[in-house]
Amino acid sequence: MRVIPVIDLRGGVVVRGVAGKRETYRPVESRLCAGAAPRDVAEAFRTHFGLDELYIADLDAILDSRPNVGTWQELRRAGFRLWIDAGVRSDADAESVLAAGGSAVIVGLETVPGPELLRRLCLRCGADRVVFSLDLTHGRCLGDTSGWRSPDPCEIAAEAIEAGVQRMIVLDLAAVGVGEGPASLTLCGRLRDLFPQLNLVTGGGIRGPGDLALVRSARVDGVLVATALHHGGVTRADIDAVA
Repeated sequence: MRVIPVIDLRGGVVVRGVAGKRETYRPVESRLCAGAAPRDVAEAFRTHFGLDELYIADLDAILDSRPNVGTWQELRRAGFRLWIDAGVRSDADAESVLAAGGSAVIVGLETVPGPELLRRLCLRCGADRVVFSLDLTHGRCLGDTSGWRSPDPCEIAAEAIEAGVQRMIVLDLAAVGVGEGPASLTLCGRLRDLFPQLNLVTGGGIRGPGDLALVRSARVDGVLVATALHHGGVTRADIDAVA
């Protein structure tokens, strides 16, 4: 299982995500580096943990359609592999993310209009470069689900896979940054049983090595982590132990 650090961008700096309440996000305070500049935070993840694959949640793009393209390109030039969530709503949005240096484009339930866009992107961009994010809050689907057959998370996941998705994130935003443990492991277990070939990532709520072990026991391929890295709850030895 691999650990993927998260960088939430707002106002061009790294902010700390808490429970999906984006209006309250403030610049991150980290024991890893002195400030909240994206390059500094990314380099700290690489220096302290040996991690150069990053999940970028560009809130400026998602909320205000003002993507931090220059930041993506800077990180890409520095050798980081980027999964970028920029609020994709169209083919052009996804293609611009990949053209600007994204190794993979995140297509989130929060903003995607339905499975047809996923189908087109998997064909046009390659399923290996498209990651569907099953966005939840308190276990319920986030966003407009009227374009899907059912609002049930497991049914939406199945429909996404029918559209060609091979890589999926299960992310409950209500669990992010609150330190109450991973919230979606039951759903992840169901998805693993139903779709054994699915590349499955989850995130939110990781506090320390015990939570990493729980996620690994759910047969998940990767986990998104931010707060526990910044505050020392997860160390390099913990990451090596689940790799």
